[in-house]
Amino acid sequence: QVQLVESGGGLVQPGGSLRLSCAASGFTFSNYVMSWYRQALGKGRELVASITSAGAKTIYTDSMKARFFISRDNAKNTAYLDINNLEPDDTAVYYCNAQLFLPSGGAHDYWGQGTQVTVSS
Repeated sequence: QVQLVESGGGLVQPGGSLRLSCAASGFTFSNYVMSWYRQALGKGRELVASITSAGAKTIYTDSMKARFFISRDNAKNTAYLDINNLEPDDTAVYYCNAQLFLPSGGAHDYWGQGTQVTVSS
């Protein structure tokens, strides 16, 4: 059974930091591109960052390059998102995504249930 379980969210004051974790099971984690998305209330889901299967390459949405850092530990089947200098506009549900593109042209695409991050004083 495929599972992605996010944790680490919560209420944080502006300027604070958080580390979100995404624990994976039920599939070969080290084969998958891992991404973090977020969705603020009333808005669409947006990509935060992605990391390749071996962790060699990362990409970030331009507006998030400065304060967000994605990483992974394939030995622990876990992906991470570190967020620094949190701002109220970072308030959102943060989702973990695992994706594998198949030679046939299809893809395996898994999502976690999300973890709420609220930035407020």
